[in-house]
Amino acid sequence: MYRARRPFFVLLAGMIASLFFQSCSVKQKVHKQLDKSFAASEIVNTYHMGFALYDLEKEQMLYSRNEDKYFVPASNTKLYTFYGGLKMLPDSIPSLRYVERGDSLIFWGTGDPSFLLKQLNGNKSYEFLKASKRKLFFAHGRYNGHFYGNGWSWDDYNDYYQAEINELPLMGNLLNLSAKDGQLHMVPRLFDACFEADSTVTTGDFRVTREFDHNVFRHPHVPVKDNYRQQVPYKINTATTLAMLSDTLQKHVELISMKMPADAKTVYNVKTDSVLKEMMLPSDNFIAEQLLLVYSNQLSQELNTKTAIKHITDTYLSELPDKPVWVDGSGLSRGNLFTPRDMIKLLQMIYKEVNNQERLFSMLPAGGQSGTLRNAYPRTDKPFVYGKTGTLSNTHNQSGYVLTKKGKIYIYAFLNNNFVQTTATVRKEMEKIVTQIHEQF
Repeated sequence: MYRARRPFFVLLAGMIASLFFQSCSVKQKVHKQLDKSFAASEIVNTYHMGFALYDLEKEQMLYSRNEDKYFVPASNTKLYTFYGGLKMLPDSIPSLRYVERGDSLIFWGTGDPSFLLKQLNGNKSYEFLKASKRKLFFAHGRYNGHFYGNGWSWDDYNDYYQAEINELPLMGNLLNLSAKDGQLHMVPRLFDACFEADSTVTTGDFRVTREFDHNVFRHPHVPVKDNYRQQVPYKINTATTLAMLSDTLQKHVELISMKMPADAKTVYNVKTDSVLKEMMLPSDNFIAEQLLLVYSNQLSQELNTKTAIKHITDTYLSELPDKPVWVDGSGLSRGNLFTPRDMIKLLQMIYKEVNNQERLFSMLPAGGQSGTLRNAYPRTDKPFVYGKTGTLSNTHNQSGYVLTKKGKIYIYAFLNNNFVQTTATVRKEMEKIVTQIHEQF
């Protein structure tokens, strides 16, 4: 019996040894080629750079540089927010909480970013309020946080990517401006009386600037060009929210102070996947920040960014090799700090959680095709990179999945901080190395 089995065990041992040495050979090749590429680079060694490459199928790290060092992730932070949504949200976004008392409908916000957001057609909760025959009362006070995230730059307040945070956002908390028949056109129209022309400025381009603390908007006394487009965050306050709701619904909405009862029902708005995709592809900071409030709605009475981050970190991210420093949902803050190997592990967990490659990749920017990676790689119908970019001044990162010509799926994290070169120069260097991985490994 022993002699009859021996050839089988010998064969099995040989196969294991062959696979082992084959794996070692691949890893050695990757090391050799990438060491050579990084050494030849004229820029990556002049700033704080971290890189990690991971074999998803074999579950092994193939290559790394500074993988345990902390980096400012910028919008790579949205991958953490994305994972939180996968773990905490149902099929559709909780949009309003409400109770009916006699002839009154009392409702609370959840932070839902899709409420009346045009690009998501987020009208279900609006239609719910519109159809009600009861008197409408908005119960405010679930969110008592700051209108900006931890560590945000105050002087970006007039830019579209830094809309304010609140419990019941409307229309993305942005004023949409354009030219129509030679005149300034705005949505919503409610702010029409808040605009002033500065008669002392009669040259230059037409551009609107809001006062920091008030909804007063000024622009130069020049014509509005036909191609003019601008989005300006409006100043959040309860009075503005009530006025916008009443104007949009064309029915009176009153304010009430009332704690939300445990039996409050929920109105759901758009599909969760649609909201996550809209956050990831154009890298929407507003959606990312508001989603953290929606996550905290699933946990408690209060809408609180810190509560959501702590819950996700403590409950779902215990497997990360390094404890993340995570302070906002979008990555606008330089207070966020993650390591490359944390990014690798997170992307591995995301892949496993979604458990559907087509669904996952449809929600991520695709190299040369969509989102913030549309212009980062050659235009193609078959992208080989799916991931997330992250950009602040002197910071540019990519983390995601790279498909190789040999049919492999690798996870990569490429983080670049504190460079003085142009972002385009750093991006080009990343593209060159990630493309090399696609073609050679």
